[in-house]
Amino acid sequence: MNKLNNETNLANISATSNTNIISTEQSRKTAEVQAAMTVAKKYPRDQNISFRNIIESCKRKTLAEKATYAYPRGGGMVVGPSIRLAEVLAQQWGNIDFGLLELDRSIGESSVMAYCWDLETNTRRTTVFQVRHIRDTRQGPKKLTDERDIYELVANMGARRMRACILNVIPADITEEALKQCALTLSTGVEPIADRCRKMVNAFTSISVTIEMLEEYLTYKLSSINEEGLNQLRSIYTSIKDGETTRDSYFTITSLPAKEARTEDDDNVVFEAEPIKSKKSRKNKKTIAEEFKKVIQGHEAAVEAYALESGWIKQGEGMGNLKEAYMQSILSQPQAFLKSIS
Repeated sequence: MNKLNNETNLANISATSNTNIISTEQSRKTAEVQAAMTVAKKYPRDQNISFRNIIESCKRKTLAEKATYAYPRGGGMVVGPSIRLAEVLAQQWGNIDFGLLELDRSIGESSVMAYCWDLETNTRRTTVFQVRHIRDTRQGPKKLTDERDIYELVANMGARRMRACILNVIPADITEEALKQCALTLSTGVEPIADRCRKMVNAFTSISVTIEMLEEYLTYKLSSINEEGLNQLRSIYTSIKDGETTRDSYFTITSLPAKEARTEDDDNVVFEAEPIKSKKSRKNKKTIAEEFKKVIQGHEAAVEAYALESGWIKQGEGMGNLKEAYMQSILSQPQAFLKSIS
């Protein structure tokens, strides 16, 4: 009897200690949320940027492969956004607090809350549920006493509830577009522009063109590059690689020596390991101008407008003032260029 009473007292002391720890954690969490709400009001999200970041994240194959769950029900298949996708949506949407919070722990049971809170709009979804410290095994129910086992059980049981809370806060149309992009990523293998840009930077590094040179040429940071800028860099790289032009035609050259281009893999561009051609193999200016005129026939106005906007020619100048290097850049990928400005 005394032994039983001692075990009961020890269990009660342990439960009381855990309750005190949980109470302290709740107080800390409350202070964090209050501070986060203040910051969220001061720096509200830009929904356009948040949406773009979500779509860019969904272009990553590793996420797209884990973006949905599926299970059979009633002779059919239920499919929906996974917890991994829900977490990315909350992170990229911004100013969202979400997670699991253990409210109370008694002998053999925890009271847990899954929540998602939009700190800007004060929209909140919560679910409170009970988790018994028991794991079902083939040998029957197993009582859990180890803290790590209990933590993992609570996290697993709470994942679905947390996902539901997040998806109730994030606008439904944003979730639908994310799922569409994940499906597109898996079907086409499209990479985010940031990843393709990194590959392009590696390609330029192989011919001693630095990030600083690229950003000086573009007049903006590579982190802000768009498809048009990336296509332009592809054309320049191809021209330099093929020996049609040189680095100093586009970039302010530092002390780095020129290197021979090597094979790189970048989206729709194939960089073949061919030696750079000598200056003798370059086309003379007259031949380039004639070929350029032939290629842009029917698109003169659009090409001139693009050249003016890009700073290739000045206001009042015509295509006759376009430098040979710019002509060669267009001639390296004429179809892609004309498509981009049409």
